Amino acid sequence: MRQQVQAEIEIRNLQTIKELEEVRQLETIVWSFEDSIAVNQTITVVKNGGFILGAYIKNQLIGFQYSFPGFDGNKVYLCSHSLGIHPEYRKYGIGERLKWAQKALANEKDYDLITWTYDPLETVNGNLNLHKLGAICKTYMEDAYGEMDDGLNSGIATDRFLVEWPVDVEKKTAERKQYTGEQKKVIKTAQIDRLLVPEKWDLTLEDHYLFVPVPGNFQEIKQRDLSLAISWRNCTREVFTKYLANGWVVNDLVKDDRTTNQYLYVLEKRV
Repeated sequence: MRQQVQAEIEIRNLQTIKELEEVRQLETIVWSFEDSIAVNQTITVVKNGGFILGAYIKNQLIGFQYSFPGFDGNKVYLCSHSLGIHPEYRKYGIGERLKWAQKALANEKDYDLITWTYDPLETVNGNLNLHKLGAICKTYMEDAYGEMDDGLNSGIATDRFLVEWPVDVEKKTAERKQYTGEQKKVIKTAQIDRLLVPEKWDLTLEDHYLFVPVPGNFQEIKQRDLSLAISWRNCTREVFTKYLANGWVVNDLVKDDRTTNQYLYVLEKRV
C-alpha cells in the first residue's frame, strides 16, 4: 500500500487562486480555519520569491509545503513556514517528498539555505528534519510563538529548534557518521509508570559528541502527566540553551535501542 501511494504522488508548484484555495481548505483540516493563511497572502508570496508546493493523488490535494523569502540583515534565505499532510496520508513519506522538492526548487531560485522551526520534543519531526534530511540546529528559541491553544501546544511553552538546511545537503547527508562506542548522555532518565522521566542532567560534560535523551511519545506524556511534560520542556531547554550558546550543534536524532521510547539528539562540538 505504501509503495502504491508513493508511486501515485505528484508534486506541483502551485500558482493559481484555485490551487491556493485548496491549500487553505487542507490547512483547515490539518489545523483550523483560524490557523489557515488567507489566499491574498499566499498568492502575494508566490509572486514575490516564495512558493507553495502541493502533493496530489489523482488530482486530490493531500499535502502542501509553504515557503517565503527571509532576510536577516546580511543574507537572503528561504523560510520554510509550514508543511501539512491530510490525516489519512501521514504514514506514506509525503512530508519528506515535499521537502526534497522544496530543496530542488530553492536551488533553481538560487537560494543556498532553507530555515524553519520545530518542537525538539516532537521526535517524528526531529527524525525527518535532522536524520533523514540532514539539517542541523545552532539556535534554541524559548517560547518562540507564545501561548498556543491548539491540541499539540496547549499548556506548555512553545520552545523551538531553528533548523538550518543548506541546499547542497546531499554531500552532508552522505558524510553522516555512525555513533559507536560509549555514549555520554547529558540527561539521566528513568522509567516510571511506563513513562520516561528526566532524573538529573549534567551541563559540564565534554566530548566530541554528546547525547541528549528525549521521549519518543511526548504527546502521550502531555495527555497523561502535564507536569512531567513541562519537566521535559524545562530540562531540555536548559541543556540545549547552554550547549548551543557554547559552540555546539545539534546534527542528528537517533533511536536509543537500549531504552524504550527514548531517542537521542546528537550534539557535536564545533568551535
